[in-house]
Amino acid sequence: MQRIPNKYQLLVFIFLINILSSQAQMLHKDYSSQADSVLQLMTLEEKIGQLNQYSNDRKNTGPVINNKNHLEEIRKGKVGSMLNVTSVSRAKQYQEEAMKSRLRIPLLFGMDVVHGMKTIFPIPMGEAASFDLELMRKTAEIAAAEASAHGLHWTFAPMIDIARDARWGRVMEGAGEDTWYGSEVAKARVKGFQGNNYNDRRTVLACAKHFAAYGVAIAGKDYTGADISENTLHQVYLPPFRAAIEADVATFMSAFNDVNGIPATAHKPLMRDLLKETWKFNGFVVSDWGSVGELQNHRVAANAEEAALLAVTAGCDMDMCSASYIGNLEKLVKEGKVDIAIIDDAVKRILTKKFELGLFDDPFGYNYREAELDDELINKAHRKIAREAGNKSIVLLKNNAALPLPGTVRNIALVGPLCTSRWDMIGNWGAMGKPEYVTTILDGFKTALPNCKITHIEGYDPRTNEIKELPELSGFDVIIVAVGEKASESGEAKSKVDININSNHQQLVKRLKEESNKPVIALVMGGRPLVFSAMEPYADAILVTWWLGVEAGNSIADVITGKYNPSAKLPMTYPRHSGQCPIYYNHKSTGRPWSKDNQYTSRYIDEDIRPAYPFGYGLSYTTFHISAPVLSKEQYGFNEKIILKTTVKNTGNYKGKETVQLYLQDVVSSVTRPVIELCGFQQVELEKGEEREIEFVLTSKDLGFFNIYNEFVTEPGEFKLFVGNSSENATMLKSASFYLAK
Repeated sequence: MQRIPNKYQLLVFIFLINILSSQAQMLHKDYSSQADSVLQLMTLEEKIGQLNQYSNDRKNTGPVINNKNHLEEIRKGKVGSMLNVTSVSRAKQYQEEAMKSRLRIPLLFGMDVVHGMKTIFPIPMGEAASFDLELMRKTAEIAAAEASAHGLHWTFAPMIDIARDARWGRVMEGAGEDTWYGSEVAKARVKGFQGNNYNDRRTVLACAKHFAAYGVAIAGKDYTGADISENTLHQVYLPPFRAAIEADVATFMSAFNDVNGIPATAHKPLMRDLLKETWKFNGFVVSDWGSVGELQNHRVAANAEEAALLAVTAGCDMDMCSASYIGNLEKLVKEGKVDIAIIDDAVKRILTKKFELGLFDDPFGYNYREAELDDELINKAHRKIAREAGNKSIVLLKNNAALPLPGTVRNIALVGPLCTSRWDMIGNWGAMGKPEYVTTILDGFKTALPNCKITHIEGYDPRTNEIKELPELSGFDVIIVAVGEKASESGEAKSKVDININSNHQQLVKRLKEESNKPVIALVMGGRPLVFSAMEPYADAILVTWWLGVEAGNSIADVITGKYNPSAKLPMTYPRHSGQCPIYYNHKSTGRPWSKDNQYTSRYIDEDIRPAYPFGYGLSYTTFHISAPVLSKEQYGFNEKIILKTTVKNTGNYKGKETVQLYLQDVVSSVTRPVIELCGFQQVELEKGEEREIEFVLTSKDLGFFNIYNEFVTEPGEFKLFVGNSSENATMLKSASFYLAK
């Protein structure tokens, strides 16, 4: 057989790899052999290059590093990924440079597409309030379609940190305080971003972040450490990440914080031992922005070389924007301080994802659909889902018969600069959303009520929050006032010591009520639970409207006019006072549980221990009756299904949707357990007077927990189950008890 000349071997190899990639993608085969084949051709410098990620110099979402030579480095194969490349043309330019490298290994493009790319949906906390998992899957799917049309392959989402402290600004990015629900949301969003088949090219790689315990920031202050027990780590904060793996998430992102003394980016027990070895995660781990280099600030590394050594050994595969790997790993390997097998494992994981995306087959495969973003029909379809998401995310907290607006209303005052704001409706992490895409609250009401006079009153200065002079108010039929946070007040690096709504905003609500003597409806906007006890007595209705995205105005108008009956529930507890933080419904039992009649119990002397609004709370324009739960029997074996039934009846005057919540209590256990914990929910839409029986099915695994040795176990014994429409309401109703026998 004639031997192929050396100068043609590489070209033949690339040709064969492209064929193998295409076939493997069609047949869903394992990509190990393809990745290994490329790996064998790579120099050490090229391998380390795959572990290096830079940001596009035209958009940065973290501290900027001086990197003027990144194009030259791409041509030398010293860059594996770019983030924040926001246009197809720019992505093509970078990819063309990568195609000039010796092995023509394509770049991977990533970006924080958190709640939409161009069509911006409600912030994730808002969507979590919908308790509609299919909706969250759908909005992630649309976000992926638009992101991939921009030339992106990868989103740094979903954020699945459990968050119990509203002072932490990043609560807006997650699903709230409950571990079980957070795990379900994690799976829904991962499936939405990634779909079932990367051949679609309308899907992107998802990234489970931030691993781990980033949401336990001490005092709610961003980037600080997580000092918690191993049991709490395993029981509360790790399960959503395990759920993401069950949903086949492609990548993980390490967290900024330390976990019990070890920075997450250098946490070998978490990343290499638990994530990769025990959980068998086969994707790759990327650091958060600059967090490898920041190991020096944690003072566990004296310099960037030591930081690179710690992070790569711990299992962090890709260095985002610190240049610690590209500057130091080659030296560390040659000195024998880093085993080449660790480098090879990291590179193989990254190459495998590039093969799965079909990038070796066609490096420009995500650069052909940009025109879709300007397609009017697609935009209308996406906005329709955004409006639905907005409707389902609005939580009704109070209603003294003020809503829905009666048909006699003809003269409405909309008060506050948030009523005309576009930027704020986009919220934090707005990706490529633009203010001109947004329907404001004022525009939404003008469209919804063309026969009404809609007057906008500024109310307060958006820069100083000072109350402005108010006109005569007695002529209005109803006053709708938007108060709360601006979009710039929640998100990364937006921690607060005081989560009260600005005192002038609350004073404005009081003045509007007193000077008009008309119904006042307050829209509470923000990205976290807020305290507003000073204004609460003066508002006839209160709705949490978060930041709802491009269809914010239409969604709010839909709910207030009654076109949509609100159905959302709070995914985080709303405290009465900032000093209650962190506060959450599923706290542990104590030897001296709260009693209003006994001072020597778990309580405050200057404030009620109970929250303002509990987890799972949310009203409707109609009312529902949920009957006491009924179990199929009183004793179950470990292999039996536990079946519970309850009846839900619409007892009000409107068609509506109720979220029936199922809570569990382990009566006696070997470690302290929560007073109650969510273990299921079902949404039921009923006509006026309609009644329906619903059924919940649990297994013995649903009753399990992590014991003192951090082993997941289910112990025999007595259990109680509660049903209701909030965590507080459930425990006030009758429970059903059963015994789990060996």
